[in-house]
Amino acid sequence: MAERGRGAIVTIGSWMAQVGNPFGAMHSATKAAAEQLTRSWAAEYGPRGVRVNTVAPGATLTPGNEAARTVLDAMTAATPAGVVVRPVDIAHGVRYLVSDDAAMVHGITLYVDGGISATRP
Repeated sequence: MAERGRGAIVTIGSWMAQVGNPFGAMHSATKAAAEQLTRSWAAEYGPRGVRVNTVAPGATLTPGNEAARTVLDAMTAATPAGVVVRPVDIAHGVRYLVSDDAAMVHGITLYVDGGISATRP
């Protein structure tokens, strides 16, 4: 991408990078690292035409965690959106960040989390 002078990279983070997480420190730490990697790569590759950003999903319902639906619903009930994130919601965030509409967006974390990171300490 840098050689041809254009491109977009989107890393996947998590809202959990912003909160303490008992018994989940490695998950939170790796997601926080993804956000820092994004900022560093944005600074390094942006001048060469490559935009780098992060999408940070909230509590997401997937086919692999359907059994945890009750827990996910409870986690998100008091958020601004009031519902769990769907994989398609994350895809929409990624699609925006790789689109020309985001041409001036470099090094950010886009929280696609229904507002959970704004409302949970």
